[in-house]
Amino acid sequence: MPRGVICCSMRFPAKHVFWKIPLLIPVAGLCSCGNLAGPSAQNSPPKTVALDPMMAGRALAKTTLRATVLAAVRQPVTTTRQGLSVLWHRPREIVAGNIPPDLAVSPAIAEAPGSAAFEKLLDRRGFPEAENGSLKWLVDGKGFFPELDRQIASARNSINAQIYIFDNDDIAVRYADKLRARSADVKVRVLYDDFGTATSHLSSPVTAPPRGFEPPPDMRKYLRDGSEVEVRLALNPWLVADHTKLLVFDDTTAILGGMNIGREYYNEWHDLMVRVEGPVVAQLAREFSKAWRRNGSFGDLAMLSKPKHFSKPAAVPGGIPVRILRTDAGIGKHQILDAHLLAIAAAKKRIYIENPYFASDEIVLAVRAAALRGVDVRVVLPAEGDSAIMDIGNLETAKVLMEAGVKIYRYPIMTHMKVMVCDGWATMGSANLDTLSMRINRELNISFSDAAEVERLVSTVFRPDFARSKRLGPKDVQSFTSGFAEAIADQL
Repeated sequence: MPRGVICCSMRFPAKHVFWKIPLLIPVAGLCSCGNLAGPSAQNSPPKTVALDPMMAGRALAKTTLRATVLAAVRQPVTTTRQGLSVLWHRPREIVAGNIPPDLAVSPAIAEAPGSAAFEKLLDRRGFPEAENGSLKWLVDGKGFFPELDRQIASARNSINAQIYIFDNDDIAVRYADKLRARSADVKVRVLYDDFGTATSHLSSPVTAPPRGFEPPPDMRKYLRDGSEVEVRLALNPWLVADHTKLLVFDDTTAILGGMNIGREYYNEWHDLMVRVEGPVVAQLAREFSKAWRRNGSFGDLAMLSKPKHFSKPAAVPGGIPVRILRTDAGIGKHQILDAHLLAIAAAKKRIYIENPYFASDEIVLAVRAAALRGVDVRVVLPAEGDSAIMDIGNLETAKVLMEAGVKIYRYPIMTHMKVMVCDGWATMGSANLDTLSMRINRELNISFSDAAEVERLVSTVFRPDFARSKRLGPKDVQSFTSGFAEAIADQL
């Protein structure tokens, strides 16, 4: 096979049936509640210790009202932009996913990921400039939560937490109590996604809470009561979510990645966060500030005021250039998708991916093209995720990639990691490989090209996970419903 890239006008064989299109149009409307396919729609029984059905119904009704009426009043510009984005990207994904195959070969990108030339390419393409920072990998709850404990306890001035889901289980209550206690000494601000959190309260973790535990029905009220904690909800115009996970301490240390506050992340799922220190944290502090201001009483008007200046923290020993990447459809940012596609198209030797929801046609086809030109491609998917439709959609993705020679691994439990390595370049953060994360929701990733740090990530995540996982064969990815499920998963 000549060195080249198969252009993304090709689509999956299982989807070359146009009868799906009229069926998927109403599904696309339903799936504007995309986060219903995430942690809020686990394959688990209803909570027996949480909200009764009437209380749950009222909570969801209030959330929906805030997502429509309140968001339109406070954030008219954001609501309009996000609405146009949803109206464009959802039908686009349906139609594009059913275009018959049209193979073409274009020259591969010359700049190898991880090289200085590739970083200069990202600069020329208008990606945010890299800033110096140090990285510490926090694997699973046993890595993240002790670090969170240390940062909460040692903060001197401020704790700013942006979370997609602040659950109401015993683990979430434990950390709410820590934040409440520290609010007497330092400024504590918590921003969580309204719809994501509200729907998560309706499903149970796998492991049982302590006997007699009663989850609070309203975490905003719980965080505020008897404390100085400031709480804001990230509103959901068009039910678009802010899927960001970012915690900033004293504007000098940040933690980001894929984990929320709740029991699943504490001891049930496999996941990844990273602690960041150094000058790049000023960029992350600004990102929190933007989200906080946008979701205040003045909404979009607050974005017209002069933003706070964040001084860059001092450089730290062992720091490397770190680049911040965002998805924000409201302002036309698709940096995470664009960086993924560039790195995949430029990869010469290896592509390692671990992600729970792999449904983006653009990325699947770029990965398939890389495998066909001889790149060693390996993908880790969960054995059983938290969404049946996404699990079946992953099977279709796995089938298509395996036909091109990609090695597919099934991790024994739910892996919620969102991480990729292409040659000597890596990215990780909150973004799934699906339409929501790539084009619609707000997401936050980092990327970097330091050779030693990339190898540290490979040794920390990929080598152990390849060893723990089962490599799949053709018979493992057969499903009568996977083609249609993948088409639905495209919308999630």
